[in-house]
Amino acid sequence: MTDVEELVERLRSVEEALRDLAYDRLRAAADGDPGGAADEKRILKARRAVERAINALTSGAEPPDF
Repeated sequence: MTDVEELVERLRSVEEALRDLAYDRLRAAADGDPGGAADEKRILKARRAVERAINALTSGAEPPDF
């Protein structure tokens, strides 16, 4: 496995963790947490940035498996 492949795998793990955290914050917002929705939006923005990094590193390669 190359350094880039290792980095892509780590980024995929980070993206998954961010996705889970965003769902948790969205559930918290639905349960009445006033900051939950704002947190979810910030986390989602970070998740999208990680997805863009994955896509940049894998362009021309096999599509990422999300």
